[in-house]
Amino acid sequence: MKRKARILLVDDDASLLKLLGLRLRSEGFEVATATSGAEALEWLEQERPDLVLSDLKMDGMDGLALFDRIQRQHVGLPVVIMTAHGSITDAVSATRSGVFGFLTKPIDKEALRRTINEALAVSLPAFEDDWQHDMLTRSPAMTGVLEQARRIAPLDISVLITGPAGAGKELMARTLHQASPRRDHPFMVLSCGALTEPLLESELFGHVKGAFDGAVSDHAGALVTAAGGTLLLEEVDELPPRLQARLLGVLEQQEVRPQGGSHSIKTDVRVLSATSRDMVEAMEQGRFREDLFYRLNVVNLALPALKERPEDIPLLARHFLEQIRKRQTTQVTGFAPEALALLAAAQWPGNVRELLNLVEQAVAMASAPVIGVQLVETLLSGSDEQFPTFNEARAEFERMYLNKVLRMTEGNVTQAASLAGRNRTDFYKLLSRHGIEAGAFKRKED
Repeated sequence: MKRKARILLVDDDASLLKLLGLRLRSEGFEVATATSGAEALEWLEQERPDLVLSDLKMDGMDGLALFDRIQRQHVGLPVVIMTAHGSITDAVSATRSGVFGFLTKPIDKEALRRTINEALAVSLPAFEDDWQHDMLTRSPAMTGVLEQARRIAPLDISVLITGPAGAGKELMARTLHQASPRRDHPFMVLSCGALTEPLLESELFGHVKGAFDGAVSDHAGALVTAAGGTLLLEEVDELPPRLQARLLGVLEQQEVRPQGGSHSIKTDVRVLSATSRDMVEAMEQGRFREDLFYRLNVVNLALPALKERPEDIPLLARHFLEQIRKRQTTQVTGFAPEALALLAAAQWPGNVRELLNLVEQAVAMASAPVIGVQLVETLLSGSDEQFPTFNEARAEFERMYLNKVLRMTEGNVTQAASLAGRNRTDFYKLLSRHGIEAGAFKRKED
């Protein structure tokens, strides 16, 4: 179900404001009104409409001056100018400066409807219905990805979602699921990089009671539990080679055999996968099976980095703020225009996840209802050292842990593996992954 488009109507003629407001509401729009440019800017600090419809000739700030402020403070918000004093010169001047449209009073009903619809087609995020409500964008780069997503969402095909860490890959997967015929069935996420190989095998394929020490009961893996729905494999490049072969068989046969089981179980699940790594490089290095890659990569959705869609940053910042306001009590109601401009100019190495983190910090630290530029400057300067991703933090912990157990055992791999609860083969693989030489920890003879 689509939400109503929101229009901010600005005119210093109260009677016309009321009449036009009634007309627009009867057309199915949500309408807010302001009797001056200054009042409109105040309203815009609290809310984000989809379109501003403003009179040209107003006392104080006229329509073009209002447009200029909107263009600098609310990137991508379309403005349509109305005037009873229209002329070709005014229209050319307004449209050249970036005004979306120019309407002459008395307003023709059909011209009004046509202009508004054209403006909203540009203004509104690519999708406005329930399945896409969190994928907000006004960026051509992101809009193209979303249009592709909408076309393939109803199709029962595998999709590989790529993009830098924090770009929103899981959210895109949820969006695809919500737009598919599987929306009323489970959506599950399994991280291939967060689990050891035995645990990942059990979580993905399941096991029967007695399959291994500790298997005290049957366990249905994600490929069975998510039947009828969608399974997202995060960090799919981390899937071990043996499990890659098992997954390929499941995708080809549409059935899965649990560990220790004597028969296979039919399964109907749509598999989506996500990675921030170069999969072509992984195949060339022999770390990922080519046949499985083509099974998973029927369609590739490549998400852009946040710095490649700067027009979305104010939109997302306001959205995150509204989400926080719904979850918790806070005095914060908005951002100062200069603060939003500073956010839009930042590089965001951690992408959308980093922006969300900064907004949460700003809300927690703000001492006034409006988040100012000084606070944003402070938080941005403190984020020069990018917060590590889960994979980076896990890898750092592994390096520290391996170094510690090798120091404790003076480089004895058998003892170190025993302390770590791993077999020698797995332990050597861990050392190789992190470039650690056990011999460097052996005690040197005097």
